[in-house]
Formats: sequence, structure tokens, C-alpha cells
Amino acid sequence: MGRKKVRSEASGDLMSEKPARKKNMHELKYLAGYSEKITGQVNQLISEDRLGSFLLKKYPSAHDIVTEKGLYDFAVQIKNEYLRKSQPLSKAVYDGRLNVIQHALGTHTYVSRVQGAKLKAKNEIRIASLFRHAPLEFLKMIVVHELAHFKEKEHNKAFYQLCEYMEPTYHQLEFDLRIYLTHLDLAGPLYRINKRVQ
Repeated sequence: MGRKKVRSEASGDLMSEKPARKKNMHELKYLAGYSEKITGQVNQLISEDRLGSFLLKKYPSAHDIVTEKGLYDFAVQIKNEYLRKSQPLSKAVYDGRLNVIQHALGTHTYVSRVQGAKLKAKNEIRIASLFRHAPLEFLKMIVVHELAHFKEKEHNKAFYQLCEYMEPTYHQLEFDLRIYLTHLDLAGPLYRINKRVQ
């Protein structure tokens, strides 16, 4: 690391300053791009071992939508409320193969098939399995995100406006979800997992 040149307040001369060392700083891969102020606050919560309690205060429990039928019904309910005129949802599943590291919390696939003289289209959403045991607000945010792709394929202004239309606190939930993922990496699950799932 290089030294930074700064002016001495007393004499106005340039002098060399050693770069400040950050104590107890954690890599916050899910918060890349956020300001130092924000990441500093998160690092402080981590250093004080308060990240889990911070999340539990805002999101005290995990949802109970653990089956794929339940997930499908939940997604269809949201779709029917906000995107009634869009193409139907064919399938919604939890997928253990989605890799959160590669920023895939969920995926939307659109498949067109020719069946006889008709063109049949299928919309499917897949949600990373780790959200089977997460707060309902996070699950809804991810479902909203994937449903928004029914109308807007790209992550553009119209896409995020649609997300906010379906979930007004979309951006806050996305940020909190990033904190939740950080907690999972550092300390493991925040909520007790019911073993009768599947």
C-alpha cells in the first residue's frame, strides 16, 4: 500500500501518512458497492457480535412456506394481485443448485414450445433453497424480483419500478437480505430448521 501525502496543519508542508489499518474488518461480499459508512456500521455490528440480534429484531421468525406447492401458491397469489394480465406461472420451486455467491437468489425461465399448431409458453421461477428457512419478507422480495421479469427482462428503471409497485420496501428488503446473507456466511443459520420439510 502506498503512502498518502497530506499537508501538515501547522506548517502547510506535505508529509507522508501511513494508510489507516482497519481493525476487525470483514469481507462484506454481499455489500460490495455500498458506502464505507454503511459497511462500517455492518462491520461494527459484526465486531460487537450483534448482527444476528439486529436481524432478529427486524425479522423475528422464518416463514412457513416450506413446500414447493406452498411456494407456488404464494407466488401465484402475488402474481394475480399485481400482474394479472401477464402470462401464467407454470412452476415455482426451491432449488438447491442455485449459487448465492454468483448472485443467483432466484431465477426466472421462459420456455416456448411448439405443440401441434400452438405455441405454448411456460414461466418458471426457482428460489435458492436457503430461503426455505428465512423471513417471509425476504422470500416475497425474491419472488417479486423474479415475477417482475415476466414483464421486464432487463434490470432497468422500469424493472425496479415494477418491483417497488409489488413491494414498496423492495430496496430496503434487498439491503437487509444482503446483511442476512453476510450473517449466514459468518455465523450460520439464524432460524431453527424444522426437519419435517421436503
